[in-house]
Amino acid sequence: MNEQKIHELWGHFHWLNVLAQQGSYTAAAARLGVSKAAVSQRMAELERLAGVALVQRTTRSVRLTEAGQRLVDDTRASFEHIAQCFAQVRDAAGAPRGLLRVTAPVAFARQQLVPRLPDFLRQYPEVRLELDMADRLASLATEGFDLAIRHTAHPPDTHVAWTLCATRSVLVASRAYLRRHGTPEAPGDLAQHNCLHYPRSQDTPAWTLEPLKPAAGRERVTVQVSGSLAANNSEALRDAALGGVGIALLPDFTAQASLTAGKLVQVLPHWKPVGAFAEQLYAIRPYSAHVPRAVTAFVAYLREALAPGFAEGI
Repeated sequence: MNEQKIHELWGHFHWLNVLAQQGSYTAAAARLGVSKAAVSQRMAELERLAGVALVQRTTRSVRLTEAGQRLVDDTRASFEHIAQCFAQVRDAAGAPRGLLRVTAPVAFARQQLVPRLPDFLRQYPEVRLELDMADRLASLATEGFDLAIRHTAHPPDTHVAWTLCATRSVLVASRAYLRRHGTPEAPGDLAQHNCLHYPRSQDTPAWTLEPLKPAAGRERVTVQVSGSLAANNSEALRDAALGGVGIALLPDFTAQASLTAGKLVQVLPHWKPVGAFAEQLYAIRPYSAHVPRAVTAFVAYLREALAPGFAEGI
């Protein structure tokens, strides 16, 4: 095959890399912004010219043959280097621009992130932001995200992590619930209440609290709790507490607005729940030598916007 013909196949090689990364024709087409038929046609052309099968097709996904995987392995680094070089050139040309793909937990994104996005987008009109709201821990590199917001105690060592702000957990209930069932005076009293909790395992749920100001006779306490609702979303627990169902254990960013408005009140305010939710929010991205200016600008914006934390009303 002559050199000119090889040059005409650079795009085919790139599409094969994207197909290998995405695992299906549908996902690869969406990532490339083309039709599924176009991807299939390119792969057929590449296989015809190579004289060997490169892709094994199944009903739901694709796998590369040994030859296809070898081709991807040998060209991936080159395409990543080209993309990185081009990004550096674009970044050097002026203001932050381009597509910024971000993933964040549902509750945090809805309550704290989305309300702050209009101001960021006004400041940087050439940035297009794509927000994925999901509680699953997405693979940033595999799924093509530039940045992840994580509520975690241990950001991965393989990624770069910027601290956004500290957070804490808080116990809350409606005044109506407390009027009907009484207000807990000590952690042990929680065992007699309807406690709305985040399911962590199949074990009996338990909440651990420690005094904000240590004193004689006041030490860390773990209480087994039970309740009529367990949900893996803090907004659902908050809404149930607003409805007078019981006492909820929430991250402060979920409880803040309702506490400030007086719709919920803090329970056991002199005690601090520990171990339920992480105490830091991070912005995380895969390590690379070059960080796009849109990422740097967004992280700087979030660090400034979230610096006060969510202690208001607590």
